[in-house]
Amino acid sequence: MTPSSSSPANTAPARPAEPPGGARAWLVWGIAVGVYFLAMFHRNGMAVAALETQQRFDVGPALLSMLPMVQLLVYVVLQVPAGLMADRIGPRASLLMGLAAMAAGVAMFAIAPDIRVAIAGRVLIGLGDAVTFLNVIRIGALWFPRARYALVSSLTGLVGGIGQVASVAPLSAALHGLGWTWAFLGASAVSLVMMVLVLLAVRDHPYGRGGAPAHAPVKAWTSITEALKARGPRVGMAHHAAVMAPYTMLAVLWGYPFLVEGVGIAPSTAGLLLSGLGMGVLWLSPLLGALVGRTPGIRRPFAMALVALFAVAWTLLVAWPGGLPPTGVVVAVLVVSAAGQVMAPALSFDFARDGLPAHRTGVASGLVNMSGFTTTVVATVSAGVILQAGGGFQAAFIPVAATTVVSAAVTVAMLWRYPRP
Repeated sequence: MTPSSSSPANTAPARPAEPPGGARAWLVWGIAVGVYFLAMFHRNGMAVAALETQQRFDVGPALLSMLPMVQLLVYVVLQVPAGLMADRIGPRASLLMGLAAMAAGVAMFAIAPDIRVAIAGRVLIGLGDAVTFLNVIRIGALWFPRARYALVSSLTGLVGGIGQVASVAPLSAALHGLGWTWAFLGASAVSLVMMVLVLLAVRDHPYGRGGAPAHAPVKAWTSITEALKARGPRVGMAHHAAVMAPYTMLAVLWGYPFLVEGVGIAPSTAGLLLSGLGMGVLWLSPLLGALVGRTPGIRRPFAMALVALFAVAWTLLVAWPGGLPPTGVVVAVLVVSAAGQVMAPALSFDFARDGLPAHRTGVASGLVNMSGFTTTVVATVSAGVILQAGGGFQAAFIPVAATTVVSAAVTVAMLWRYPRP
């Protein structure tokens, strides 16, 4: 009797239905999220070095503002291409390419002889930054069970927030102690060290070379339309636009001027309030991620309530009769906005996974990220235009209030009949 092809001796060991997670998964994610921490460090370094940059290149505020704006625009434009690349070549190769771009960009910024080379360096940093977050949360999809994905996404956002704050003290000390060139060359060297760690520790999946899942390549347009047709990514895009943009707009540019010039808060108090909010609400993200993983049923009502609260808060801010609301109401709106921003990854990117296989979540995550950052750019620029034309902060914040209300309405409409997990 000849053995059949289906005999146990010839059958490859079956992979589990879901990734196993465990200590090795946390190690791989830990190295990968270190890349995101570093990307946020590089992204926000301009805020620390603004005065030195202005003096070094002899530029005014308008041209100086081009450096962070160009970097942010590169980040936004590359979200979908970065998602396609993540799905096509995997997170390990994508993270290595991102680190190489960031290391080269920071080194170029360190030795730049003029503002044009400095801008080119920031473009490279933006390119490397653009591929990082999507691939870290994609590692979460490929290495952890589905029930852990919200927690991993929220922890990724938490580490990024810490990286954003952590850039201030060490880079400021390095600039004053080592000088411009060596401070930024040192930051570039850290990116090279991180490349070695990624090479040694990060793998695309937990199955080993012999158990690598075989997936036929999918055309770019097919991947995009697949993500847009799935209900989950569309909900994630609307939700991210509603809850991520308002406080990001304030943190990036307009929060401090609004509190000082609009509300009349003392400069020291305004700075302390913004810093305290930024750090004080970070704990909410992993808490919500853990709750969503353990009790998936709370995701839908919580997301609907959150966007509704945002719509009410920002409508109150811009429509309060007779001028801005009392300081207590303003602070309450800021608290809601800051809390919603840090909780965004636990909800928006978790919705983006619905209806798609884990190995094709890169494009969906890119679309969700792009929706939030595009709304932020539009709101930030619109506020500047209105203020430049002589309008007050209530008028300047009408665009972000409008995008928040519309995005909230779309989110609630799509979630009203959303399938329960």
